[in-house]
Amino acid sequence: MYIPAHFAAAPETVHSLLAKPGAANLITMTDQGPLATLLPFAFNPGVGAHGSLQAHMARNNPQWTALPTGEALAIIQGPDDYISPSWYAAKAEHGRVVPTWNYATLHVYGELVIHDDAGWLARHVRHLTGLHEDGREHPWAVDDAPEKFVAGQLRAVVGVELLVSRIEAKEKMSQNRSDADAEGVAAGLRAEGREAGAAAVERARRN
Repeated sequence: MYIPAHFAAAPETVHSLLAKPGAANLITMTDQGPLATLLPFAFNPGVGAHGSLQAHMARNNPQWTALPTGEALAIIQGPDDYISPSWYAAKAEHGRVVPTWNYATLHVYGELVIHDDAGWLARHVRHLTGLHEDGREHPWAVDDAPEKFVAGQLRAVVGVELLVSRIEAKEKMSQNRSDADAEGVAAGLRAEGREAGAAAVERARRN
């Protein structure tokens, strides 16, 4: 990934994107060509040298049976927003401004391991569900469903785990603009209800 020095993501941004419950595009190169699936994941820092991304996919998905050639890649997306030139203070000063796109993203590389194991899957789906249900007024748990039903659902999926070897991280959040322009971007995003993007611009400014 092309990462100019001023857009290199801070360590806290990397940690936040890994730890926050979300989904990633898992991409593998195979003898059938590139294959990709969007998968909810949980980051486990205690597995391997650099942690792992743990997920699951449908047993009928051919990606897990097509052996990858080389490293697998998971792309995790953070906040991303269209940036209007009208938000820049520079527009009123000289008008030499154009639209752009702000975003944060991680490219996570590593070895893909398949877990065709009911015990691993049961632990994984309970953990993943707990991450997303945490804080809800009436959180749902896997064991709220009938045991036989859950067992059948688990038979329909396989576990996939990316053992992380390296991470490329980019956070393009108006760091190349003046303080006045960045303040205008944050204000413009916030006015449109894009709080995550506005907060990311302000956080990147402090780093």
